[in-house]
Amino acid sequence: MKNYRKARKIIDVSVGESVRIIRELQELSQTELAELTGIPQSTISGIENDRINIGVERAKTLARSLKCHPAVLIFPGWEIKEKSAA
Repeated sequence: MKNYRKARKIIDVSVGESVRIIRELQELSQTELAELTGIPQSTISGIENDRINIGVERAKTLARSLKCHPAVLIFPGWEIKEKSAA
C-alpha cells in the first residue's frame, strides 16, 4: 500500500452532469451521441437528468464515444492527490 494516491472530492457534479458537460464540450447533441453509442436519445436524456443510472456497460459505451475514461463519467469531481514522501 506504499504506492497509492488518495482521492478527494473537489466539486459536486452528478454523473448525469458529467456526461452532459463532456458531451457539450465536444459539441455533440444528445441525438448525435445516441447515434454514436447506440443508446437511445431518451436514455441519454434520462442519464443526464439523473433519472436513469448510468451502469458500467453504458459508462464504457459512452466513454468510448466521448473519448474519455469511464471513471471520468462515474466519479466526477474527484481529484487524485499525490502521496507525500515520508
